[in-house]
Formats: sequence, structure tokens, C-alpha cells
Amino acid sequence: MPDVYTRLREHLDSLPSGFPSTESGVELRILKRLFTPEEAELALNLTMKLESATTIAVRAGLSLEEAAARLRDLSRKGLIFSIETQDQEPRYMAAQYLIGIWEYHVNDLDPGLVRDMEEYLPYLSLEAFDRVPQLRTVPVGKSIRAGLQVLAYEKAEEIVRQQSKFLVAPCICRREHQIKGGGCNKRVEACLVFGWGVEYYARNGLGRIITMEETLEIIKQAETEGLVLQPSNLQDIVNICCCCGDCCQVLLHLKKHPKPALAVSSPFRAEHDASLCAGCGTCVDRCPMEAHAMADGLGVLNPDRCIGCGLCVSTCPGGALTLVRKPPELQPDVPKNQRDAFILRSQARAAARKDMEDKLKRHQRL
Repeated sequence: MPDVYTRLREHLDSLPSGFPSTESGVELRILKRLFTPEEAELALNLTMKLESATTIAVRAGLSLEEAAARLRDLSRKGLIFSIETQDQEPRYMAAQYLIGIWEYHVNDLDPGLVRDMEEYLPYLSLEAFDRVPQLRTVPVGKSIRAGLQVLAYEKAEEIVRQQSKFLVAPCICRREHQIKGGGCNKRVEACLVFGWGVEYYARNGLGRIITMEETLEIIKQAETEGLVLQPSNLQDIVNICCCCGDCCQVLLHLKKHPKPALAVSSPFRAEHDASLCAGCGTCVDRCPMEAHAMADGLGVLNPDRCIGCGLCVSTCPGGALTLVRKPPELQPDVPKNQRDAFILRSQARAAARKDMEDKLKRHQRL
């Protein structure tokens, strides 16, 4: 039988965002840094469904008392997710590695884990970010002109006002780059968490509870600092990340794509009117995807690289840039909730695996 870390790797890879194997085995080094063998064994018994300690204890062959104590410890260490409220029994579920376990370790990163993660990201990103993205892009507020059709879940301020619980946490991408001696000087408290995630983050000391007014102010500051607003790729969102093109692993992954506009989940794109362009170059500095360039003293927009964040639109002094809705055939489908997103991502990964297997079989027959 494979050792417990190999089995845990396979278990995490069966979850929607994946955890693929590599020739170097860096993914196993990561798991050994985070889990003891006993913790790994127990984690194998959790699914993507919230369950009581009683249910998990039976599956794991443990007493209820031991299972409850160990599950609580796993949750406190950011290795699984839990909902613990005063009015009901705690419930536990598996956590994906990305977005999940990795982000839950924002306050205890060390150089070794960061080095391993840097080595692993090129493999993990293909599974975690492609096909059905975990985050999507919504435009900054000042880029939304009168008359532009914007749905409630496409507008950051509306998203915030629909929430009742608010928390801000440090950005793990900026922390990661700081440990490597690089990164940017943008705000570190840049990850906004809502709803059922607030209690988990607060309980584990991953962030601080704030008010709606503070949350809206962070959104405004993000626009000033040139940060892309990326909520969870759901209609019923659970977070908004304020991301920069220097550190954000999602944006850095998108940036490598030859046509980020096709890979991002965003309903908008910028349009450029050269007759109104002042040639100031502000758009070049603001764009995280290098969608703008200068030619003959005027700005030039490459629509294939535009992710619809609106950062160029909100600061264009001549009004040469506007945000427009993509045509219907390019409008992304946004899952209703986390459950729907998990199902879609799992189906997309399964279809990709089958396609690869079919190609391999055809190659072998040649």
C-alpha cells in the first residue's frame, strides 16, 4: 500500500482544484511539512461535505472523543475546514490545497515552504486555475459608466452590501514574495472574507473582523493602488481578493497566457478611442496584463490581453478608454454557489483527463 502522504496526495487530487503529482515529489515534501502521519491519516476520511465528528469517527475507526479532539486540532492548524457555532454541533470538511490549505497558512509561512510552493506552482496552477477559474474579475467602481449593464454579482460595492459579516486577512501572495525578498509595496491586508468564512478565519487568527464601511473603504483604496478586484467565481460569493500583477499567483498565471481575455472569468473588456487619447501612458502603468502599449505617441490596446478590471478606464484623463460588456458568446457562466462550482470544476478536470487518455490511446495505436 502507498504510504500515507502518497494517499493524501491522491485524496487532495480528487478534490475539485486538484493536487497533481510531479517527478521531483515536491508535492509530498509540502505535505510532510504540513501534516504529521497521524494527521494525514485522519484527513483522508474527510470529504467536501460538511459532516459531524460522529460521522467521521465511524469512518476513521476512532472513538468520538478522540476524533473530535483531533479534528479540532486539524482545523486550528488550517489543514481542514470547519463550521463551529454555539447553536449546533461542529461540522468538518476537507480543504482543497489551493484555494484553501495554502491560504490558511498565511501567518506561518517559512522559506522552505515558500521554496517548495514556488517549485510546485507551475504544476498546481494548471489544475487549480484553468478550465473553471476559482476567482473572477469584476471592474473597479469608477470604471462603470452610466448605462453599462452590470449585474449585482459583477459589482464590488453591491457584493459587499449584500453581506452581513466582514473580515480582512493578509494577502498570502504578497507575504510569499516578501519572504523571497521581492514583491511590491501594496497593502498587505487585502483579502476580504464574508459569510461562513469569517468565523473560521477569525477563530484561527487569520484576519480581523471589520465593518461594512471599512470593507467599502478597502475596495476604494484598492482602486487607488491599482489592485484588481477578484471575488470567488460564484454568484453567492465568499471573498474578494485585492490583487496586484506583481505578486498575485492567479494574475501571474493569467499573464503567461497568450490571450488572457479568453482564460479569465470576466464579463467586460476595455475599448479604446484613439481620437480621445492624450498619450499620457497611464494605462500602460495601470494594466496588470500588459494589454496597453504606446505607439506613435498614443496608447494602443490589445483586447486579447484585457481582463476587464477597469483600472485603465478609471484613470484615463481623456476618456479614451471605456468598459463594455463582451458579446454573449464570450460571457462566462458563473456558478450559483460553492457546491455548483465544485461540481463544474470536477467535471471539467474529469473531461480533461479523459481527453488526455484518449489522445494517449490513439498515439499508442499509431
